[in-house]
Order: sequence, then C-alpha cells, then structure tokens
Amino acid sequence: MRLNIAKLLIATIVFAFFTVSCSDQLEYREHQNYGKDYVQLNFSNIGGLVSDIYSRLDYDFGNYDQAMLASASDEAEYAWSSNKIHDFYNGAWSPSNPMSSTWNSSYTAIQGCNLFLEEFLGLTFPELSFNDDYAAQMFRYNNYENEVRFLRAYFYFNLIRQYGDVPFFTHVISTEEINSLHRRPFAEIVEFIVDECDAIVNKIPVDYTNLGSVAIPGNPENGRANRLAVLALKARTLLFAASPLFNTDNSKELWKEATMANKAVLDSCSKYGYVLGNYTDIWGAENWQSKEAIFVRRLPDTGGTNVLEQRNFPVGVEGGNSGNCPTQTLVDAYQMKATGKFWNEDGSGFDPANPYEGRDPRFEMSIVKNGDTRWPSYNTRPIQTYVGGANGAPIAGATPTGYYLRKLLDSSIDLRPGTTTRSRHSWITFRLGEFYLNYAEAVFNYLGSADATSAEFPLSAREAVNVVRNRQGVQMPPLETGLAPDDFWKRYSNERMVELAFEGHRFWDVRRWKEGEKFKSIDRMRITRNADGSYTYTRSTQNRIWDNKMYLFPIPQAERLKNPNLTQNPGY
Repeated sequence: MRLNIAKLLIATIVFAFFTVSCSDQLEYREHQNYGKDYVQLNFSNIGGLVSDIYSRLDYDFGNYDQAMLASASDEAEYAWSSNKIHDFYNGAWSPSNPMSSTWNSSYTAIQGCNLFLEEFLGLTFPELSFNDDYAAQMFRYNNYENEVRFLRAYFYFNLIRQYGDVPFFTHVISTEEINSLHRRPFAEIVEFIVDECDAIVNKIPVDYTNLGSVAIPGNPENGRANRLAVLALKARTLLFAASPLFNTDNSKELWKEATMANKAVLDSCSKYGYVLGNYTDIWGAENWQSKEAIFVRRLPDTGGTNVLEQRNFPVGVEGGNSGNCPTQTLVDAYQMKATGKFWNEDGSGFDPANPYEGRDPRFEMSIVKNGDTRWPSYNTRPIQTYVGGANGAPIAGATPTGYYLRKLLDSSIDLRPGTTTRSRHSWITFRLGEFYLNYAEAVFNYLGSADATSAEFPLSAREAVNVVRNRQGVQMPPLETGLAPDDFWKRYSNERMVELAFEGHRFWDVRRWKEGEKFKSIDRMRITRNADGSYTYTRSTQNRIWDNKMYLFPIPQAERLKNPNLTQNPGY
C-alpha cells in the first residue's frame, strides 16, 4: 500500500535537477514526471527529487500579487487598494479567506521529504561505480538525507509559526489518513525540530565550496543547507518557543535554551569566517556571496527577472508601478546618527525643516524619499513624492505614505522599453545579523537585564545589539549601559525593526511578542511643496483592524471540511 502511495506521489511531483551555473549557485530547472525506477536510475535523477523539495522553500519578494507581508505590518502600506494584502487588516481575513498557501505548500513539501526518506535511502548505484566521480556523487547522495531532514524540519517550523498546533507525521501518508489527523501540540513539534537539527548538525557539511576529494570540479553548489543553516533553524525555532505567544508562563528554561542555541550560531559563524559586512551586501544580484549570509533561497530565474523592481519602482518613473511603500512609522524608527536618539527625544538633533537629515545610515539604504536622485539609476529626475509631484498623489498608484522602497531592489535594472534589463534575485533566509539580535533578546529575557552576563553567556544583550549597530557603513552610537528593562526593550525591538526591515520578520515578531496593538494603525507623511520651494510635512494616521485572534492564522476552512478532526484556532 505504501509503495503504491509513493509511486503516486512521484508521479505528481515536478522533478528538477541540481545544476550549478558558472556563478556557483544552486539552480532549479523543471524536468518531467517519472516513476520510482526512473528516479533511482542515476545521481542526477535522485538529485532532482531533492531539488524539487528545495524549490518549495518560501521567500517574500511579493507573495500577495507582488505585495510583501511587510505591507500587512507597520513597515509598509501597499499602494494599490485592490490588492488582497489589505484583507489582513480590513476585516476580511477569515477561515474561508485564509490569506496563505502555507498549509498546502508546506505539507506537500513534507510529503516529498517523507517520500525521499522512505523510498530512496540506501542506494549504491553499482552500475555507476566505475565513473570517475562516483565517490563524489555518493558523498552528495548520502548527504541528501541530512538536507531533506533539515528541509522537513524547516517546513514544520513555518507551519507552527503560523498556526501553532498542527497535524504532524513523518511517513508517507495517504489522503484518507491525512484527512483524519488531529493537531499536535506546538511544543511537541518544536522538540522534533530541535532533535532533527541535533541529529544532523555534525553530519552535514560546513562549506560546500571546500569538500576536498569529494568535490565535483566547478560545482560547489552554494545554496544547499549546511551546518550553519541547521544551527540557525534550531536557534530561530527556540526563540519562537520562548516568546510570549507560546511561552505563556515565561519559562526561564525556554529562554536559556534559546540563548544557548543562538550563541551556538554566533560561535560557529565566528569560527567559520562569517562577518557583518556592508548593509547593502545583503541584497542585490550578488547577495548570495555576502559574508553574513547563512542560508539563501535562490529564485528559479536563471536569466534574471525584474518583476520586483517593476512592482516597487515609483510610479512616474518609466516602467515603475509602485507597490510596498514604507510607512512613516518605519521612518520614525531610524534614530539620529549623531546622538543615537529618536527624532522626538530631547536633544536628538532633529530638524523639522529637514526631517531626513542626519538619520541612521540604514534609512538612506532602505527607503526612497522626496528629493532623492538617480532612483533608479536610469531616472534623471529627482523623486517628487509631494502632492502634485511626478511621483506623488493624485497619480494612481502613488505612494500613500510619502515614501518608496529601496531595500531589496536592484537600482541598476532598467525598465525602459528597448533597454530593459534583468538580474538575479536571492532571498536570504538566515543571516548573521538576525542571530546577534536573537541572542540579545534571549539572553536579556533569561538573565533579566541588558548588561547582565554569566560565565556561560559572557556577551550581554546590550553588547550584542551594539555589534549590529556598529556594522560596517552604519556605525550608530552604542546603546548606553544601565538601561532600565523597559528602555532596553524599546531600543531592542526598534533595532530589530530597522535592521531586519522588509526581510520577513516584523509581521511575525510583533505576533510572537504579543504586541499586536502596534498593528492597529500606521503613520503616513503628506508632503506639500510651498511657493518658495520649501516643504510642509503633515502626519496622518491610517487605522487598521486588529483582533487578538490574529496572533495565529485561521485553519483554512477548506481543510476543516475535508478533516473534521481539525479544530479551529480561537476566535475564528
């Protein structure tokens, strides 16, 4: 029975081959459907099944018809009112409008993982044993088990982050069985993820570009899960498990486990040469080579793409269509460079007539503001987001917030007819900067203050945050010693908002902290140009709907109709 199920699954999976370009990236190329005998015929075919699983990894360059999840948080507002992203906060989000394909996509990927682990381990390929690259290919094949176990754990993390308790299985499962499963506790699945990571961490390579005698010349295969990625998944999972949404009694033991796991990432990154480089290195065509990138999801666009730029370059720029527009709420998070203070603190140095002068350098790196030049590179006219300007209201699709997105976009892309260009895009799933912040949060909650250290954790929370603030090209003033816990938390959560903006964190961070009140409104900036060329800046607020049930997603109603054993999340 199970073999028949496996054959059925193989017939429905779109296989892809691992092929590595001259740029040393992991590529995904579609192939065609075959049965089990074909899949295990050679190394390339078996690798195709693994590559298909990799291709199901998530990324967010605009998953909601080009809207990012950032536009469902206080980071951004999507410029086009017809986009479905607004349903997250306009009252339309419900079990019948679940706003996500994560349930189906993750379980499809998990089925593929289970299939590989049940049906395709222990092969020896004797007919290929005389090939010159046999040892190297067998090393790769044997490592697939570690990679697939990592991927399965990763997909389960995505499910529990979003839904809490979810159905759980580690074998190939029939339709009848999957439609009778009950939800299993969040903590049980966290334990599974941690156990899987612990089981494979010392078996999986550290660096696929340095495999010695089992390396395949010209094929270092960057983009595959390595030891640091395994440590990172464990660390992020334990941070979520320790957070208030799931750690309802504020267990110090959970915070200690999270601290240990995130420290392990920092220690290993230090050991293997990962460093915080230029902030702008974490996006662009070559970001997969960033010295702080731990795990990168390559998009299947071998010829490059420019959709991200089309949907986020300003309206009024040839080829630009607008999209995810940073909020004034986010702009306010960028402190003053000289003083390290918020714009509205006494002595900050903020000038109301020049509100963008002297900000945290990450502001200019992340956000396009009124008056910016050469954005994108082919645009020769300064950006005009003021009312009546070339890129401002009342033009359809103009920014509703006063700003456009810069971070993640490739300014070298040209969208003009006749000179259109494209570039490669990669989504950084894990990077070093996140784990300094994760560690800071965990050790702060475990030891109880920003400056506290111990023999086991000699780096304080404040010091960890300051490592990020002092990164190359940013070098913000350090957080001072002696901060009260509430003051440190305000600065920590703000630092996380700034450093990780538009990287898919804010939507989840506010939820796991149970600070949903922050999503009840966003601030915008209306800019008016005066006759003398000066500008008037007027704040406004957009109210949004927030209900505490929104800390978790609803279980899709379509799934509950198929499986009556699935209970719904509270409030839905």
